[in-house]
Amino acid sequence: MRNIRRPIRFRTKDNMANRGTAQRPNGQTQGKICQFKLVLLGESAVGKSSLVLRFVKGQFHEYQESTIGAAFLTQTVCLDDTTVKFEIWDTAGQERYHSLAPMYYRGAQAAIVVYDITNQDTFVRATTWVKELQRQASPNIVIALAGNKADLANKRVVECDEAQAYADENGLLFMETSAKTAMNVNDIFLAIAKKLPKNEQAGNGGSSGQGRRLAEAEGQKATAGNCCK
Repeated sequence: MRNIRRPIRFRTKDNMANRGTAQRPNGQTQGKICQFKLVLLGESAVGKSSLVLRFVKGQFHEYQESTIGAAFLTQTVCLDDTTVKFEIWDTAGQERYHSLAPMYYRGAQAAIVVYDITNQDTFVRATTWVKELQRQASPNIVIALAGNKADLANKRVVECDEAQAYADENGLLFMETSAKTAMNVNDIFLAIAKKLPKNEQAGNGGSSGQGRRLAEAEGQKATAGNCCK
């Protein structure tokens, strides 16, 4: 019987080092993944849900139903060597849900406060949300101010310079956005991702599945209690 010699495969150090390491499509090794909790706040009908829908799914609906309690979505942003995963809480803007807001921004590493550039009252309300976050949210929370509906600039009542000056005074990121045209939507989330710390502790700071279920359950109970008021 003839002996069949099988080829010997050598495991190199490079092969061993790359085992279990994810690869990007271009062949580069994928860096670490950081997870962050982000909350959207603002008056009803300023376009919070539309901004999230545009960012997460690339879609825009002319007539968006009002959020009840809060909606939860996720999306990732890729930086140079880090993938940032946002756990996004889109909160309802109606006054009767205001008491639920701390449940959603508690433990958040980032927040986007949204106003409508065609409505001065929503800007005033946005400044109130900023003060509440600065007083009650995490000390190092990254806050962005978004002047939404920039596609309606011909109906503008809140000047860009006014909002920029307010943002500068309070250490906020600021952009005018349009969920309809996608103007600056991805950019504002990217700017937040760049400003967030990428250390290991921050990367594990997102809300867990258990915490998410608890928040949803509490929101449902609170919603049920307010439905007839």
